[in-house]
Amino acid sequence: MGLTFTPLDECPGVEVIDPVERQRYRLLTPDPVQPTPASTDTFRFPVGSAVDIRTSAIVLPTVVPVYVRDADGGLVAEVKQFESAEVPADTYSIDLCTRIKTYLRVHADFEVSVSMEETRIEFAEEVDVRVGARSRHERPAATVTTTEDPLDVMAAVETFGSALKTTDPERSYPTLRGHPPALELGDSLDIPDTIERPDTGITLELPPDLPSVFVAAPLSYYLGASIRPGPSPRLLTDDGFEYSLAGPDGYERTVERTLKQLFFLDCVTRTEGFYEIDLHERRAVEPYVDLDFADLYDRPLSEQVAAYLGVSYDVVADHVPEWRLTTHIEPLAEHATQLPFVVDDLAIVRTPQAAPTTGTSAPAGYDQQLTRANDFTRSASADADADSGTTDYVEPQSDQTLEQAWIGDRIPIGASKLTQAAFENRLDRETTEGDIAITVVQNDARMAEEREIADAVYGNRSDLPFDITVRENLTTDELEAELRKSSDFFHYIGHTDHDGFTCEDGTLDARDIDAVGVDTFLLNACNSYNQGLALVERGAIGGIVTLNEVLNDGAVAIGESVARLLNSGFPLRAALTIAREESILGGQYIVVGDGGITVTQPAGGSPNLLEIEEVSEEYNVKITTYPTDQKGLGSIHMPFIGKNNLYYLASGPIDEFVVSKQELYNYLCLEDIPIKFREESIWSPEFIEKKLHNL
Repeated sequence: MGLTFTPLDECPGVEVIDPVERQRYRLLTPDPVQPTPASTDTFRFPVGSAVDIRTSAIVLPTVVPVYVRDADGGLVAEVKQFESAEVPADTYSIDLCTRIKTYLRVHADFEVSVSMEETRIEFAEEVDVRVGARSRHERPAATVTTTEDPLDVMAAVETFGSALKTTDPERSYPTLRGHPPALELGDSLDIPDTIERPDTGITLELPPDLPSVFVAAPLSYYLGASIRPGPSPRLLTDDGFEYSLAGPDGYERTVERTLKQLFFLDCVTRTEGFYEIDLHERRAVEPYVDLDFADLYDRPLSEQVAAYLGVSYDVVADHVPEWRLTTHIEPLAEHATQLPFVVDDLAIVRTPQAAPTTGTSAPAGYDQQLTRANDFTRSASADADADSGTTDYVEPQSDQTLEQAWIGDRIPIGASKLTQAAFENRLDRETTEGDIAITVVQNDARMAEEREIADAVYGNRSDLPFDITVRENLTTDELEAELRKSSDFFHYIGHTDHDGFTCEDGTLDARDIDAVGVDTFLLNACNSYNQGLALVERGAIGGIVTLNEVLNDGAVAIGESVARLLNSGFPLRAALTIAREESILGGQYIVVGDGGITVTQPAGGSPNLLEIEEVSEEYNVKITTYPTDQKGLGSIHMPFIGKNNLYYLASGPIDEFVVSKQELYNYLCLEDIPIKFREESIWSPEFIEKKLHNL
């Protein structure tokens, strides 16, 4: 399950590989190196694996900030794009902000320089360098058994804080928040002796009912708080501080705001710790809050919480990063087992506020769109009914988060359908150091356009190894064989209905397959929900499906957008959220299973979307970042655009930058980025060719 370090074949250097999360990163060297296993004990920060190499230089093929610390952990140098620093001989830890968290430990003098395209660390001579790395992949350390009694569920949720790797403000970094213990239902409450919850001096007093406990679970986890029953929800500290969670906007909204405020101010306070960075959000709020962040950093957590909650939420509301996920949960005991996975994502938890609807998922104008079109649908038969009219749907209340998810028996509209099987399949994901395996199946000759697009998009990145398989007009046996094969992504182009995939010789029902090997999928066909859910129940982690009939031209637009976004490192949920805008029928697509999973890693830091507006001789560029499981809430992002030298909390819109044409060109050359320009969707290479061609 650990990270591996492999010498490169095509050039000198070593590749760091996370075989579970399918992430990799290269460290280039002037001459070939042979990594040898080494102890991880010499690193100040948590490291999962380490090796020793001998080299005179290390070159990173991307632009990343570099932090150099002395043996006591003191910051000696911080080097960003277009900067350099010379460091005298001594023992140092070099912190590299790469997609796989990587540290170097060396006794030497050296120079660090960051150009427009790469990062260089050059030593005066060949020296021994210890390379350590940390994976984001986490498994629950233990399993807690609970009954359906709300008091037992309360005691089980109370154990979640045992997974925190620190109670300092640094726990706002995603890699310092471990996975909560797993939950299972049983006849009695059983908490293993190995679980030790931190003594943070914070207690949540909650009404003893499942909705109250479910909603408070992420807050309890983040604070390492104890939980006890009480008549009215409130937060208490051992110092006598009290804070009502029954605010004027209601319990759920108050808990949400409390979590966001505490998390956000931790992100600001931690700039007084190991990473004394120039954070945009600190500059924005510091003049308006009466907080001494340097003093707060060293105070106990209970005192930090009391100080933070003395600030009005309205003061910080506009600066809190847009949350990644709101999960709407039917408050039934059977769904408690999914809470650890929801909490691991630090999602906002809501319980349903509206009654379910019975009928169609189709949006207004859906029938007219199908009638007016001269295009064909991807239904399995000409007389297929768009919807049986008896399906139970639910439309979770939209909120101020990037993504929405649903846990319950009904089919969500506009939100992902989370399932227990998806999370368990991800924990059991097989390790691989091989190529990214993608299978494209086209089972209707009329849909060749999408297959050609997919064939061109997948695997067009020079920084990653791909193995692309394209199949056409498969029989039921051949399609079943492809679904059984181990692959990272399965892109199906053809027909389905509620009963199966349409093949050359009949229909294949995924519910008749005992196990599948695909991790993620896009079933770009009509009414593919049931088949996608069956794939997840039989081994897949997550995928994109349809709830109704879809027109071929709309499906092509969605398919192309999803393919490009996944190929650029966007998670499933985020990719679909963006791609839905490509067609009026985009609302017919949802994610089933774990929508946080990615097929490939992003080329840079966090995946991002640009909105560009041309104003006179300059460009306004609004950047929206999308968290991933590897760079979750609390990650930082420095866009190397124009003269920017600030860090931002990476989730949602971060800022708007005014840049020249040349500065925009330099930024867009760094990676393939989706762009919205004059209501048109375009990608950075095409934007450069069409709009910036005369540079």
